[in-house]
Amino acid sequence: MLAAAVAEAKTEGAEAVIHCGDVIGAMTLRPVLRLGLPMHVVHGNNLGDAVAMWNLCASSGGLLTYHGQDADLRFHGRRILVTHYPHYGRGLACTGDYDIVCCGHSHEAAVEHQPNIKGTRTWLVNPGTVAGLAAPATWILADLAELKFDIRLLGP
Repeated sequence: MLAAAVAEAKTEGAEAVIHCGDVIGAMTLRPVLRLGLPMHVVHGNNLGDAVAMWNLCASSGGLLTYHGQDADLRFHGRRILVTHYPHYGRGLACTGDYDIVCCGHSHEAAVEHQPNIKGTRTWLVNPGTVAGLAAPATWILADLAELKFDIRLLGP
């Protein structure tokens, strides 16, 4: 299901993939690597085999970056923090240090414009669960230039 979402995102012009955790196994990522989009992954509470994950990264030719607990990324002039837990994500969004904070864990797709302590707002983005575990299978396509986020349903 992850590969199907990434393939759809690629046809829509995506340049990279951010995964907010619970990959569980490196084998989940192998089909995605064939699609050729760089992927940034953080772990969640279902870490799986970390050694296999690191080995897959090492053999991915730079397509896969496994960041561990969180990632501080920059794309198209936007600073993006990626973590698994929504309560960490909300707290980090409140600092105003990031344009976008991505989180997962809840399996509930949501996009919020979170007020922060700098008097502005930070986008708090949760793609839900691409695997459709106890919720619809969802992912998010983001336009970083326009700061627009589209929650997508996977499947027919």
